[in-house]
Amino acid sequence: MLYLLIKAAISGVIVAIVSEVAKRYPGFGALIASLPLVSVLGMMWLWHDTHDAHRLAAHAGATFWFVLPSLPMFLLIPLMLQKGAPFWAALAAGCVLTIALYLAMTWVGPRMGLRL
Repeated sequence: MLYLLIKAAISGVIVAIVSEVAKRYPGFGALIASLPLVSVLGMMWLWHDTHDAHRLAAHAGATFWFVLPSLPMFLLIPLMLQKGAPFWAALAAGCVLTIALYLAMTWVGPRMGLRL
């Protein structure tokens, strides 16, 4: 249980750092947020828990393919905000788009031979 709390605390600290840095330096906050810190931490925790190279390789490969459908959200949200859309509407639209693209990836990926 302590191990789970440590993992959660470290992950939460990263989110807090990003939000605090972004208040002062939006670009630098975006740079930190764009780093694959969560993915790297996830791989570290997975390795620590399993020491299974094949499982880690499958996880890293699937992460790559699931990053791609999440990217359009980062174009849609600023576009909507610049056009005057409310923040919550832009965020919701970005999340809906991402979910739709994730569903498409889970349908198309295996048909292209991807193991997701």
